[in-house]
Amino acid sequence: MTTTTDRAGIDLGRSHATGFIAVALVLCAFGVTGCGVVSAVNKVEHDVQGNKATIDTFTTKIQTGEATAFEATYATTGSSPATVVYAVDPPKGLTFKETPSDGSTGANNVDIVVNSSGEYLCTPSSSSGSGSNTSWSCQKLQAANAADENNIFDFYTPSHWITFLKDFSLAAGIAGDKVTSSTMTVNGFSLQCVDFRAPGVAGISTICTTAQGILGYVKVASDATSFEITSYSSSPPASLFEPPPGATITTPQAGSS
Repeated sequence: MTTTTDRAGIDLGRSHATGFIAVALVLCAFGVTGCGVVSAVNKVEHDVQGNKATIDTFTTKIQTGEATAFEATYATTGSSPATVVYAVDPPKGLTFKETPSDGSTGANNVDIVVNSSGEYLCTPSSSSGSGSNTSWSCQKLQAANAADENNIFDFYTPSHWITFLKDFSLAAGIAGDKVTSSTMTVNGFSLQCVDFRAPGVAGISTICTTAQGILGYVKVASDATSFEITSYSSSPPASLFEPPPGATITTPQAGSS
């Protein structure tokens, strides 16, 4: 599963806003536009500030989950539906496991484990079956490779959406779009959400947080994939933050890339 959030529209919107306001102020200084441009500028400012307030309220709630131990399971949709386990045990422990919904093992499985000894990318043998008898191979990652692999699970981290939403609030206000708040219940979880329409993108995107301050539901209008929480625990087992039992560990040689 590959999911992206495009910042190009955000950056373009920021540039348009700066230029629009600058031109308005110059024209007003020469008495060319009267109060029409002033009203437009005031509306842009009002929309931007309103969106910022809504998003600030939401991101304050979701930030509460950043430094807390938890294990969450998500179900994803799209062309390749999967089950995702995302767990955190501050300050070092993290695991991300993605398994196809049909339970198959192979290239579509992703298993990333981070602990005090490093970061590991683990894959099941393509010839092995499902279940406890599956054999695993784990590669200990160097910093550069680890950074690339971390992009896989970045979509499930609160920090990714906090940054995205704070940048987006400006672009939405400039385009005349409004960020709103809502609630929903998913698999027994009560969620607080923000809903927004990205400039130039058809449809409404929704991002939700649980009462525990972690992601509960995400649907980006421009992407066919969404995910929703199915289970949660505040006490993830220590085994989650270790390579699978019996896995073959490969450690790169010093100086290798």
